[in-house]
Amino acid sequence: MAFFSVLTAVALEHLRPLHQPLPHYQQYARFTRWIEVRFNAGEYSHGAIAWGLAALPVLLGVGLVFMLLDSVHPLLGWVWNVAVLYLTLGFKYYSDDAEAIARLLRAGDLDGARAHLAEWRGGDTSQFDADALTRVTIEQVMAGSHRQMFGVLFWFVLLIPLGPVGAALFRVTSILSRRWAGSRGDFGAFAQRAFHAINWLPARLTALTYAVAGNFEDATYCWRTQAESWTEVEDGVVIAAGAGAMGVKLGQSITVGGISVWRPELGSGQLPDADCIDSAVSMIWRGLVIWLVVGLLFVVASWIA
Repeated sequence: MAFFSVLTAVALEHLRPLHQPLPHYQQYARFTRWIEVRFNAGEYSHGAIAWGLAALPVLLGVGLVFMLLDSVHPLLGWVWNVAVLYLTLGFKYYSDDAEAIARLLRAGDLDGARAHLAEWRGGDTSQFDADALTRVTIEQVMAGSHRQMFGVLFWFVLLIPLGPVGAALFRVTSILSRRWAGSRGDFGAFAQRAFHAINWLPARLTALTYAVAGNFEDATYCWRTQAESWTEVEDGVVIAAGAGAMGVKLGQSITVGGISVWRPELGSGQLPDADCIDSAVSMIWRGLVIWLVVGLLFVVASWIA
């Protein structure tokens, strides 16, 4: 059931990808802002209560709907699995953004590439040169592939007895960790720790996937020696392994608001160009194929047994 839910949702997401802005994400973002305004007194305990109020209703709702539909007919439960997975996955529109930036860079349209990247990731990109645009785009698509695809699939499969609760858990926890990261005091600390706890293993499985899909030795070396230097360690694990697998250098300094911002170097080899953005997307799709093949082998093994 889990394999065919994943296969169907991935196919739907590929054929009919969601596009920004996502209405369900906007509604949830407004809900999290409302909770933050009312509970943010800068205390860790307040952040933990707010996290529970923001996450638990979604998880309980997703789980209860699954149990209700599955009790009527297993096919309805399966349809709910596919629907929730479809809404929580989102790598296709990320990869489309990355490929659009690559096309703009090849055409020499730096202003267009800057505007597209700023709309995608936020922040000031007005002083990014072609090299910075390329590096940040590859970093963004690698991190996005984990948060929007591999991490979601991992928790969906792990908690499949509860229906799509695992997929919702990963996405909700990821969203809250990002949205409350800059909150006053220690309000966002619980959200950060919660996401670190559920993201530790899937981030390393994503890194291993990149290693298998690319240069295994360089990927694992960069993962071991460079990931800890990145601001968000789990993102560092994913990006370092991906950069090593591709044989490119990411990270390094970028200029934001007229100030040079230093970032650790991740990866090894050459500086990437626009074509490397397409190569990164291809490597990620190869990684997804690897996951699907492994899943199919488990299904076949269960049939034989």
